[in-house]
Amino acid sequence: QIIDRHKGHKCLLSVDFPQSVSAEIVESPELTDHHVCFPQDDNWAETTTAVTGTSELSISQEEVVGLGKEIQDRTRNVRRYLPLAVGLCVGLLVLATPLVFLLLPAVMWPDRLQACGAACEGLFLSISFKLLILMVAIWALFLRPGRACLPRVCVYRAFLTTLTLLLTMSYWLFYGVRILDAQDEDYYGIAQFAVSLVDSQLFVHYLAVVLLELRQLQPCYSVCVIRSTDGETRHYNMGQLSIQRAALSILEYYYRDFPLHNPSILSAAKHRAAKHLAGLKVYNVDGDNGNQSRAMVAAAAKRKDSAHNELYYEEADYERRVRKRRARLVVAVEEAFTHVRRMTKEDENAPPSDIMDVREAALAVFPSMARSLQKYLRTTRRQHCHSMESIQKHLAFCLVNNMSPKAFLEAYLSPGPTLQYGSERWMADQWTLVSEASVTSGLKDGAEFLLKCLDFSLAVVVKGIPYIRLSEEYVDPKSHKFILLLQSETSV
Repeated sequence: QIIDRHKGHKCLLSVDFPQSVSAEIVESPELTDHHVCFPQDDNWAETTTAVTGTSELSISQEEVVGLGKEIQDRTRNVRRYLPLAVGLCVGLLVLATPLVFLLLPAVMWPDRLQACGAACEGLFLSISFKLLILMVAIWALFLRPGRACLPRVCVYRAFLTTLTLLLTMSYWLFYGVRILDAQDEDYYGIAQFAVSLVDSQLFVHYLAVVLLELRQLQPCYSVCVIRSTDGETRHYNMGQLSIQRAALSILEYYYRDFPLHNPSILSAAKHRAAKHLAGLKVYNVDGDNGNQSRAMVAAAAKRKDSAHNELYYEEADYERRVRKRRARLVVAVEEAFTHVRRMTKEDENAPPSDIMDVREAALAVFPSMARSLQKYLRTTRRQHCHSMESIQKHLAFCLVNNMSPKAFLEAYLSPGPTLQYGSERWMADQWTLVSEASVTSGLKDGAEFLLKCLDFSLAVVVKGIPYIRLSEEYVDPKSHKFILLLQSETSV
């Protein structure tokens, strides 16, 4: 009986698998978190170089690398939160300026101010609601945590920030010359001046919405993204964006749409190519270089003619083995899921020895399918993408939500998008944008740029969406008339 302590899900579990299978699978290092995809040298300790020092002022290489990494992390944090801090300061200045305009006359020369009555109170109410709306709008548009650290400043954001500061400083100059110096007694005019400032700030925010959000919604370009290692390709439509903002959008699409990059498949292809292009050993016995060259050319031509046959049979054998492993995995998972079913009222009298939580139930069911899953992932070269802990967690999730065996297998039969795996599986948070044009310039037809990470790169080609001319042709409904021609040779 499976009982989820958080949601109260219950299932009935019946397990009769041999203990030897369980011990063999659980102790296997293939599906653990410490699995290494690439072969390691057994004699690594004999060739390791250690950096040591005897001086009190000496510093090791590891400390130098750690110091550089610490400085880089600090700089990264500053660049990440600096735009947010600048936006917060500008927002506070924008919201506080109208209030200061109203408070200064009441503090500096209260006895000389003229009473404006209900008209001023209406202006106060208008300013209060407009400032509240402006505060919510600024929070929604600007005071958001940054999604990425871009190489250059966003031109539109810098323009809007500068325009806001110029507008505020202009109002402050006018306020200092015409109101503070003259000590204006018309408090109704001062309130109207503050209201005009709030209205101008609302229009600036509307301009920010148009430039930052609405302008890029209409698709203008078709972007082709190609991964350099395996040629995986996707196409996206984009609007009027700068190159660096387009690169940010492409990376977000990449983590959502592209399958996880698998270097094991690429290493297998390189191994096969190296096997086909292995050097031919030709021994020069008689010292005849001409005969040696002809022999090498003939052997290379013969090997080239048979290379496609070897590749064909090798791929056919690989597909056969994948289908075989897949069939065994499907059968093993279906048999394992038959031992688990949801608990009903009829099963409330189950013996206490069968009661266990979801985690324990997943651990009990997992050994029956682990061997087939391990062999399938090893055959498809995706064993490094799934750890044993993640598989057991996914199994427990499927048991809690009463999912079918097919729903459980879908995560392993086909490679999923990059974001569905843990960050330790891809570790590509550092990207480099390579572009001949300025990254702050907008996208253009025929533009090309590159997004590089540690293991591969994304080549981006921009094509403009053509102008479409659509015409209309009227069809008269009375023109739909037909004549039936009867002939003796036809069946009609």
